Amino acid sequence: MSTVEVIILAIIQGLTEFLPISSSAHLILPSVIFGWQDQGIVFDVAVHVGTLLAVMLYFRRDIGQLTVGWVQSFSGRHSTDSKLAWWVILATIPAGLAGLLAAKADLVDTSLRSPWVIACTTILFGLALWWADATAKQQQAMDKLSWKQALFIGAAQALSIIPGTSRSGITMTAAMLIGLDKVSAARFSFLLSIPIIVLSGGYQASKLLAEPQQYDVAGILLGTVLAFISALICIHFFLKIISRMGMLPFVIYRLVLGVGLIVFLGWFAG
Repeated sequence: MSTVEVIILAIIQGLTEFLPISSSAHLILPSVIFGWQDQGIVFDVAVHVGTLLAVMLYFRRDIGQLTVGWVQSFSGRHSTDSKLAWWVILATIPAGLAGLLAAKADLVDTSLRSPWVIACTTILFGLALWWADATAKQQQAMDKLSWKQALFIGAAQALSIIPGTSRSGITMTAAMLIGLDKVSAARFSFLLSIPIIVLSGGYQASKLLAEPQQYDVAGILLGTVLAFISALICIHFFLKIISRMGMLPFVIYRLVLGVGLIVFLGWFAG
């Protein structure tokens, strides 16, 4: 990968990992549009480490409180923090199982990692995001979440193995549909990203250990740092403006992107 490719893809990863517009789609699209070589597993792991560090730094207080509450729950000391920690774990299970099954069947790389799939899911789940934003009551705070609601959000998150769906987009959609306010939906989505990025990154890292290869150390470090910085900025401003701005700008972006991709693919296919 050239330095320009590293910079662009790392910033794309950092900005899109937590916005409801699909980071996987945006990482695949440059290779389709510009003919770039696939960035490979090593770079994917590097930029995901960057986004993981960003979300953990931003939510360090929440993570600390949830961890303490979770540990205390084993001694019978239950609290809002302990409950929420268990709900995060519970909500991670469906996506973890879906990811393992998809990896075992090699489903994503062989069937789903397609520009046509990305175009369709970008539009479909963009409309679902609009529907949730426009019709749901959105009055419930995150600390009032029940285990059934958490599991529903987790089941929705499992759909994010399909490129173009957007992990953050589908979890926010599900959260708003069951009544969470926009900020609570976003915060729970961000907290859910931590274990799923760890699981995904761990799986990819295990593949690297099984197949040693030459690494571009400078490119890896640059990608990690840029993904970290851009993700940190994205999280900060997204939470600042989401209650005022709503999801409509992201819905419009997804629709334009999806339709534009269909036109692009149809033009070149023809």
